[in-house]
Amino acid sequence: MNDILIADSGSTKTDWRLVRANGVTRAIQTNGFNPYYQTTEQIISTLQAQLLPELSGATITSAFFYGAGCSGPPVNYIISDALRAVLPDLAVVEVNSDMLGAARGATGREPGIVCILGTGSNACCYDGHSISRGIQTLGFWLGDEGSGGYLGKTIVRDFFQERLPVHLKAAFQKRYALDRPTLLENAYQKPFPNRYFASFTPFLSEHIADAYIDRLVTDAFTLFLSTYVTGFPEADLQPVHFVGSIAHYFAEQLHKAVKQTGLTMGRILKAPATELVDFHRQAV
Repeated sequence: MNDILIADSGSTKTDWRLVRANGVTRAIQTNGFNPYYQTTEQIISTLQAQLLPELSGATITSAFFYGAGCSGPPVNYIISDALRAVLPDLAVVEVNSDMLGAARGATGREPGIVCILGTGSNACCYDGHSISRGIQTLGFWLGDEGSGGYLGKTIVRDFFQERLPVHLKAAFQKRYALDRPTLLENAYQKPFPNRYFASFTPFLSEHIADAYIDRLVTDAFTLFLSTYVTGFPEADLQPVHFVGSIAHYFAEQLHKAVKQTGLTMGRILKAPATELVDFHRQAV
């Protein structure tokens, strides 16, 4: 086996695995990539600055990239062109959706329902080979229920609309000193509003024992599941697996939401990169 590179890329960060021909695997992390928001040139610049210095001595001939926004050839080429530009020895470049990466990581070659709950959210039915059924994702402003972006947006909205209990409002204001102009600038003028709102989720984690926060998170997961997952014909037959930091850190609330919606809980993975190494090793 030649040196291969595997990437699991979300909107916030990219987890890379460099798998050497001798079997040694190295973990690398860079910024996230999304071809809907970034050009090939911008991605090349980030790869040169953050990834290439970590690949010294490697001769990479195959790259497998799973990423947010990688929904088909027109945008996938933005990623593949950037990879080929910085890795001249590449013979094989495969760019697929983060959803397929989550499915392969969570279930390998077994069928199941797989959901992403990270900065964004998504769901699909996986037949063990490919995605057999998906959802129409509408992005941060029109969807992403249950995601870190959605949870952050909800707590910020409750703060400004005077719905937070007094003790939580005081703690939130002390932590962030957030005012309306700053909020609106980050929401509507700066890039990546989903990342901005997801940055408020540590507050939720720190106060998750509070009944208000527990209910806010559980309700968000229940809304995600009832909107996107319970309608799958497979929902009564197959377990539901979850991939992403939000699923990992709020596992207790996720278990409650799965039970409330009558679904069967599967695995929860914080990230699928390690499992994707096993998947591609078996494919060699």
